[in-house]
Amino acid sequence: MQTAVAHNQALPIGQKLQDYEIREVLSYGGFSFVYIAQDADKNEVAIKEYLPVSLALRAEGAKVRVKSEDSSNSFRHGMKCFFEEGRALANIDHKNIVRVTNFFRANDTVYMVMQYERGQSLQEHILNRSRPLSESFVRRVFSELLNGLREVHTQKLLHLDIKPSNIYIRMDGTPVLLDFGSARQTLTDIVSTLPPSYTPGFAAPEQYFDRKNLGPWSDIYGIGASMYACLVRGAAISADVRVKKEAYVPAKKIGKGIYSANLLTIIDACMELDPLARPQSVYALQKALLEDFSSQEAQKPNLPNLLDKLVTILNKPL
Repeated sequence: MQTAVAHNQALPIGQKLQDYEIREVLSYGGFSFVYIAQDADKNEVAIKEYLPVSLALRAEGAKVRVKSEDSSNSFRHGMKCFFEEGRALANIDHKNIVRVTNFFRANDTVYMVMQYERGQSLQEHILNRSRPLSESFVRRVFSELLNGLREVHTQKLLHLDIKPSNIYIRMDGTPVLLDFGSARQTLTDIVSTLPPSYTPGFAAPEQYFDRKNLGPWSDIYGIGASMYACLVRGAAISADVRVKKEAYVPAKKIGKGIYSANLLTIIDACMELDPLARPQSVYALQKALLEDFSSQEAQKPNLPNLLDKLVTILNKPL
């Protein structure tokens, strides 16, 4: 995939797109480029450009051209779905979901403008530490993230590519879910010739074998796999491999003594191969995460109170 992307050129720095100016290439993949740009008021935004390497090229200049007549219908269909993705996300105004502020057509393709978030991906948080992330961090981040995912599912939209690199931790510690590129495949009943987009280790088995069974439980698998990554500092074994030969090491085994038995059970439940064995809704998963977290917090010693008692004891006359 990376080799194919190398044949496409990003828009040059300084390129104008309506009222935006490209300042930096943020990322690229099989379906799109993402840029950092400035709007007319000099605010930084992220702009996502629809450019599937299997269908279209930009060898020079700004315009995109379809590779062949056979690719044209698929390219146009994908472009329509990209617009639908932007329209659906524009209806979601939630602090834990990337905010879409504009989408438009130019250079024979389409662009989505999003609020630019400062911080670090969860993947960077994981890789920058030599130990598993703390249980309190995992519970807090994913409980908050699920608030946003509930809103996504309310809009009849699935993410389908939840993974640590698509979970961003802002400077204030709050999480935001990014990159709904795979979601556009659920917005239409038309069968696309574009290959399905998912990440091995984080994609549910139905994304490989039976996409008619996709549902909220599919995103819940991605949530579980992302929590598992916080524990093992890497991806779990791919679901398509697990189906043929179960080689998944349960969280309750590998994480014993690191996370509570409750959290490990939740992670394993989210990663069940059978969709019906997983939590069936974000609400059910969130409730399980929050209930045990609240009881754990209540059992912690109150440090300020302990310090007050210590000061009182020390100040007592002998």
